[in-house]
Amino acid sequence: MSEMNLEALRAEAEDFRQTFAESRAEIGKVIVGQDRVVESTLTALFCGGNVLLEGVPGLGKTELVKAMSQVLDLDFRRIQFTPDLMPADIVGTNIMQTDEHGRYRFEFRQGPIFTQLLLADEINRATPKTQSALLETMQEGTVTTSGTIHRLKQPFFVLATQNPLEQEGTYPLPEAQLDRFLFKVEVPFPSNTELNEIVSRTILKTPIALRKLLDSERILQLRETLNKVVVADPIRDFACRLVLATHPHSEYSPAEVKRFIRWGASPRAAQALIKAARVRALSQGRAHVAFDDIRHFADEVLRHRALLNYDGQAEGIQVGALVRKAVEQLPEQAA
Repeated sequence: MSEMNLEALRAEAEDFRQTFAESRAEIGKVIVGQDRVVESTLTALFCGGNVLLEGVPGLGKTELVKAMSQVLDLDFRRIQFTPDLMPADIVGTNIMQTDEHGRYRFEFRQGPIFTQLLLADEINRATPKTQSALLETMQEGTVTTSGTIHRLKQPFFVLATQNPLEQEGTYPLPEAQLDRFLFKVEVPFPSNTELNEIVSRTILKTPIALRKLLDSERILQLRETLNKVVVADPIRDFACRLVLATHPHSEYSPAEVKRFIRWGASPRAAQALIKAARVRALSQGRAHVAFDDIRHFADEVLRHRALLNYDGQAEGIQVGALVRKAVEQLPEQAA
């Protein structure tokens, strides 16, 4: 790479770092604490991925998406998933209309999925048939109805939520759909200081005007910068070995994984690790990925892609703990 190209890449990395930091700080004006959640959500958006948030009600998940839509100047819609929700309620349906001559014709009426930021609230309350309506859109960014393919405006981002406590009347997401989420992020309960700040803000109702820092074109432009971030061969190999370390029959997996995991993460996990690592590198002003960038989002990338076996479920093993064990024990250099 020539010196001129190298300097241009460094300038783009610094521009990305500043933009990412400003967006994160601006969203932080509304969202108290939850720094990791905000960082992960922004990272997934710049990667072109989707996020599954798991947390009890009232932790600000809806406010997070609203704040993102204002700061990033993107269209926002929310779908409350319920057992009686049908696929047509999400993607839209064909309705019969009459023209000026009185002739009947079908016209497609778009559903709420035709947006840019979609909050799929309590997604596991809908039936598998309705959940599957999101699969094509999350993967391809398109909606197919009656043989017609509708392409959604980019960037398109799904942020789905599920409640970890109340499981009555829910339908667990199948592995194929979980794999389409770049991250699964656990939303922690606020600390005493953060809870006091939340109560003060909501009671005083101090108006907060968020600045519009980005738009669709700017986000897509920043995404192009990701492809220029250098990923050295040892870094890529480390990400691949980390994915293999979640498989019980792999030579790279620790003893706990071999004992409690039935099936490990898919190849999509390796792609997600690299994508997320590139965003983290740029967010720190670097145009190259380091080993720590791969480790940083390993928990969010891998824990929803690995399945516990019977022993793991019986003993209440947390997949996240097994992922962290694999990260700690995996050497940076291959043997």
